[in-house]
Amino acid sequence: MKTPASLIFVASLLTACGGGSGGGGFVGAFPTTGTSTVTPPAGNGNPVTPPPDNPAPPVETLPVLGAATGATLGDCASLAGFTFANTTISAANSIAAGTLSVAGKPVGAHCQVRGSMYQRTSPVDGQSYAIGFEMRLPVNWNGRYFYQANGGLDGSIGTATGPVGGGGVLDNALNKGFAVISSDAGHAAPTPFFGIDPQARLDYGYQAVGKLTPMAKALIASAYGKGPDRSYIGGCSNGGRHTMVAMSRYADDYDGFLVGDPGFRLPLAASANIVGAQNYNALATTPGDPGTGFTLAERTLVSNAVLAKCDALDGTTDGLVQDTGACQAAFSLDRDVPTCSGSRDGTCLSADQKLRIGQLFAGALDGGGKKIYASFPFDAGLNTTGWSSWKFSNSLNLDSGAVAFVWQVPPENPSGFNGPNFTLTANIDSILSKITATDGLYTENSLSFMTPPNPTDLSRLKKRGAKVMAYHGTSDPIFSSDDTQHWYDQLAAANGGDASNFARFYRVPGMNHCAGGPTTDQFDMLAPLVNWVEKGEAADSVVASARGAGNAGGVNGDVPAAWSPARTRPLCAYPKVARYKGTGDIEKAESFSCQ
Repeated sequence: MKTPASLIFVASLLTACGGGSGGGGFVGAFPTTGTSTVTPPAGNGNPVTPPPDNPAPPVETLPVLGAATGATLGDCASLAGFTFANTTISAANSIAAGTLSVAGKPVGAHCQVRGSMYQRTSPVDGQSYAIGFEMRLPVNWNGRYFYQANGGLDGSIGTATGPVGGGGVLDNALNKGFAVISSDAGHAAPTPFFGIDPQARLDYGYQAVGKLTPMAKALIASAYGKGPDRSYIGGCSNGGRHTMVAMSRYADDYDGFLVGDPGFRLPLAASANIVGAQNYNALATTPGDPGTGFTLAERTLVSNAVLAKCDALDGTTDGLVQDTGACQAAFSLDRDVPTCSGSRDGTCLSADQKLRIGQLFAGALDGGGKKIYASFPFDAGLNTTGWSSWKFSNSLNLDSGAVAFVWQVPPENPSGFNGPNFTLTANIDSILSKITATDGLYTENSLSFMTPPNPTDLSRLKKRGAKVMAYHGTSDPIFSSDDTQHWYDQLAAANGGDASNFARFYRVPGMNHCAGGPTTDQFDMLAPLVNWVEKGEAADSVVASARGAGNAGGVNGDVPAAWSPARTRPLCAYPKVARYKGTGDIEKAESFSCQ
């Protein structure tokens, strides 16, 4: 099959990428819960005191799963002979210490096992498919297993090192002693044409995780003489989606879930981003170039206006909006940004810009005026490449192909497909109809195979002692932190108003999609997740650092020059907000408290 030129040049992006206020009232909204209070009638003329409106729920004691115990790797070469149903091992290689490194530190000696599962030829498109994987097993194993949930459309086997969260990581799961698996989720190219095959859609959506997990645990047992004591899964973007799907579908298989900027309603988010591109293109001074509809100068204008209204809400002026909720009430695009009286020159927005951009932040609408996905919070990270690339480029070149081939029923014809043309001319109601459709060949619609079933019912996970830590950048331009916050609010509602004894959510102010932006985006959330699962120690906050000049994990070019290159901040467990204590160095996390 010939790949259209409009999609070839974005193939590498697909492997690298992950793919307001409240989020109610949109397609696929979460169920809401409520309580009612009935006052009994008075008897014998005596008044009866009604029960309190909101009685405190009983304190629930959840199990602590206990610590893992490590072991030493046996013979790496012998793992080439490992057998498991529907599995082929292609290589088992001993990797010397220092071959891999993280933040300049050598990763220890380990065994790399490569293979595939469920090899087949599709009867639909005639292409060969398999779930390709690699597993890296450290010589000095800590007794834990980590499933590396990858981003974008998958389609390539990322090095199995295991993410710990944020950008420019200083450590990874493999270096910590975990056995780590990574996969291509069932297709060997990071382009969307695999979606023509129905089974490849399902493997990408959720089945690859279910098929790989028991095999990986058996391989660990073969390597060390025992299976993993504790199992973890995590990733960002589509990897965060994989993790949230596993929370619902594979709650018994994993003990800790690390969720980053999750696209857990990815088909709807991509559809909303297409509507966004159409609106930016309607504003464009150069037709076909949506970025000219909201220029860098204009995005900087809005970012600065947000800071002017919201920066000090956390007690100090430091270039970060910590109190995201209060900011949405304080800031008004219409009031706080000048309206152009003449031509656009970067110092104002036109009335049409305010109308269209304001609606996109409130939540993109379908043809009938119904919200498609979620709102996006106004924040300080709009004037970055990490923001603009998703809105103006990836909407044309990535979302188009994913919607057209992976989620629509039936998929588009790949012959002559033009991604930008699809995005800019598609009818949103037709898209929404097709991504929720099924037929005799495609028996699950995209919202079935891509999204977590019953995302607010995590009772299985909770009762067995498993834990969830989720984080999301408030300047993420593709998957909204409002959407994740709304999920967490509904999860709390489903658990008597408080889910913090098994799941916590951390907003990352200023962070774009998984990393970047004017932010402190360097943090390790895997270590506190392990402590919570195995010791019962929940993290009220996680310290995050900026990645200024000289950072060992890689410099973030969006860090403002006025900041200390090593600025730190606490990422607070929602709904708490990091607030300045009133004294102390504003470049240091210890000068802030979660309130």
